[in-house]
Amino acid sequence: MCGIAGAVGNLASSAVNAAPNRNAVTACVDRISGAQRHRGPDGAGTWATEAGEVVFGHRRLAIIDLSEAGAQPMVDAESGCVITFNGEIYNFREIRRELETLGDQFRSSSDTEVILKAYSRWGLGVVPRLRGIFAMAIWDPRARCVHLVRDHLGIKPLYWTRVRHSTLGGETLLFASEVRALLASGVVARRLDPAGVASYLAQGFVVGPTTAVEGIELLPAAGILTIAAGRRAEDAGSNRHTLGCYWRPPSSDIDRTTEEELRAELANTIRMQLVSDAPLGIFLSGGIDSSAVAALASEAEPEAVHTFTIGFEEPALDESQYAARVAEAIGSRHTSVTLREQDFLRQLPDALTAIDQPTFDALNTYFVSRAAREAGMTVALAGTGGDELFGGYRSYVELPKMLDAGAWVPWPLGGAIGGAYRAVAAIYWNLLGQAPPQTRWGKIADVAGAGGDLLRLYQTSYALFTREAQSRLASARVQAAQRARDFGLDAGVAGVWRDRIDDCDILHAISLLELSSFVGERLLRDTDTASMAVSLEARVPLLDWALCEKVAGIDPSRRFSPLGKKRLLRELALGRLDPAIFDRPKSGFVLPIGQWAKRRLQPEMERLLSDAALVSRAGLRPETVRTLWKSYVAGRPGLYWSRVWSIYVLLSWCQNHDMALAA
Repeated sequence: MCGIAGAVGNLASSAVNAAPNRNAVTACVDRISGAQRHRGPDGAGTWATEAGEVVFGHRRLAIIDLSEAGAQPMVDAESGCVITFNGEIYNFREIRRELETLGDQFRSSSDTEVILKAYSRWGLGVVPRLRGIFAMAIWDPRARCVHLVRDHLGIKPLYWTRVRHSTLGGETLLFASEVRALLASGVVARRLDPAGVASYLAQGFVVGPTTAVEGIELLPAAGILTIAAGRRAEDAGSNRHTLGCYWRPPSSDIDRTTEEELRAELANTIRMQLVSDAPLGIFLSGGIDSSAVAALASEAEPEAVHTFTIGFEEPALDESQYAARVAEAIGSRHTSVTLREQDFLRQLPDALTAIDQPTFDALNTYFVSRAAREAGMTVALAGTGGDELFGGYRSYVELPKMLDAGAWVPWPLGGAIGGAYRAVAAIYWNLLGQAPPQTRWGKIADVAGAGGDLLRLYQTSYALFTREAQSRLASARVQAAQRARDFGLDAGVAGVWRDRIDDCDILHAISLLELSSFVGERLLRDTDTASMAVSLEARVPLLDWALCEKVAGIDPSRRFSPLGKKRLLRELALGRLDPAIFDRPKSGFVLPIGQWAKRRLQPEMERLLSDAALVSRAGLRPETVRTLWKSYVAGRPGLYWSRVWSIYVLLSWCQNHDMALAA
């Protein structure tokens, strides 16, 4: 697990293409790589072609093969191919044995060398076989191109941008594991993307490939970006890059899976992901998903499991007692840390600085990761994915009901409902000086406007703000970006997601949307950023692509029934634990920010939310933000903490990174 960076030059489409300035490009990559030191404190390396048209950087967090033989960037002596790699490949030993039968020899025991040898022999055809979490860049001197590759579900991020800067000697493509690392290059403009702000207002995070920064893009999950390098501009194709996709989430009409096969795959996946030459632990909240991972890990390695949880002084959100009961039942060595309000406030600046892109919900992972790292862990397994795969969210209950209701609402009536709501909302904003409710009945107009479209209903159900409130919050430039989007989504992304769910069973379609949006665009990026900020590798075994394919083959009537209970996962993984531990209302791992925001945290939030100049630079309207904050403090109904917190995080991020919307 590491931080990667690099540059690919000679991209200009003009007839005159300046030669890359090798020293300047290398210095630029060193700045990017240095900004990612937290991702890899165990070592650093830089490699460049002789002409300097390709430069790779690497920051190392040593997990497998802790020796110098595993250092990167790594060069294959036979083919000349070079790799800079972030992640872990769990089936690397299997692939290595296959390569050895073909005559390949290895100088290390690292998974990185296996990828490099496999690519050198088989090319990109090996990528779909890799089981793991990864983002990588490979230089192939035989084809004179660089491949940027991201794992199947997008667990590890990879960002890129094209810049034209005089010091670099022409147009150059830069890439890195983090957006803020690209900002540290010194050649990327610090300008907010209006489309990124529009996306953030819609759901509290930015859906890729858009990012919060103008000109920076996120490589899609299962994406391969190939860039020609080192050629003159008049050569065919030298000014182009190609983007491909090697995998897509499985539909529900694939070959059926038996429960015995699923149980075996689940156990095998957990066992594979316990491989590590560094200390490893498990995040344990006491819920079904993390308990399933911990229980199966304890079966694979009895008496070797170390679990971690965070508790709170606020009883309503404290589940540490349940985590302790699970730990006792599986015999793990357990560490529980109580996060008090004063501790949160003291560590909040570091936590906010760790956020790579604005997101309203990354701090919980940051604090539990910090606790695990301080206890000596370098690797931690998390239970992310159980709700999405087995129907644990309210969306599985509510969205089908919303679809059924929509089928009975004729279009004229839907328009009338929307008009009536907007009239009521205008009274709140304009006459009462209050923000109207942003949940449940406050979203009626948006539900009516969705027209029975599942994707739009999904977007509505997860939206932090109603579409009307989003428009009131946005400046004119952001409003223009909002109008170009489909219920908060880029039209291209919306098209891809609709294609995924077309003709699917309704519950599997919801699962695919959860994997694409909530997990793929928020949870996974939040987990990566928050854990790597403290130099901790987070693994998510329930989101192994092969396991996801097995789950998709389970009959939906068994997989999801009863809705919200995840009975199948409990039967597969938790059969030896007392069912009473889990027979309680679902409660996600959430910090008590809603309570803290009205106590010691309130002055700091008010300071930023009242800074009209900062609010304007972030592409928002100060008067709307003030009204929203005052309504929240006054306890107006339908305004959860996440609404004001999301704005606070955006403003904090803009302030920390000197970001502003271009005039």
